[in-house]
Amino acid sequence: MPPQASIHAGYRGIKNPRGFLPNMTHLFFRRKVIRVSHVLRYLILLFTLSVLLFSPLQSDAKSKQKQHTKTVKVQKSQVGVASFYAKKFHGRRTASGEIFNNNDLTAAHLTLPFGTKVKVTRLKTGKSVIVRINDRGPHVRGRIIDLSYGAAKKIGLVQAGTARVRIEVVQ
Repeated sequence: MPPQASIHAGYRGIKNPRGFLPNMTHLFFRRKVIRVSHVLRYLILLFTLSVLLFSPLQSDAKSKQKQHTKTVKVQKSQVGVASFYAKKFHGRRTASGEIFNNNDLTAAHLTLPFGTKVKVTRLKTGKSVIVRINDRGPHVRGRIIDLSYGAAKKIGLVQAGTARVRIEVVQ
C-alpha cells in the first residue's frame, strides 16, 4: 500500500489531491479540498441574497399594511394651573425630537398629540396665546401645561410663575 493511502485512511479513502493532510479549516467536497472560510463566505452570500429576494417589498402606499397609530381622546378644553419652562432647557431636545427654543410659542402637555395647536387663556386677565404642543409635561402634580418663556410672556405669566388657565384645542 502506498504511503499516501495510509495517511488518508481516516478520510474514507478519499485521496488528497494537494498532497497534505487537511486540518479543521479544510473540507472535502467531490474529491477536492475546500477551505471552510470560503464555504462560510458563500453561505453568508446565499443567506443575504435570500433575505433580499424573499423579503416583502413595499412598492407603494396601497400595498403597505395598515399602519398602527395610537388614538388619543382629545378633550376640547381644560382648566388648571400653567407654568413655564426654566431657561436651562433652551437648546435641549424635546420629547418630539426638536430643539427647544424659549422664544417660540410652544408648550408641553401630558396627553395631547405633538403638533396640536392649543389656545391658552389666563383666567385672571383674559389674555390668550396660541401654542403648539412639542413636548411632554409638566411633571409637577396639579399643573396641566408648561409654556415656553415666549408664550408665558404674552399672557403675563412670567412675573407670577404659575397661573390658572383654560386650554382649548384649536387644531
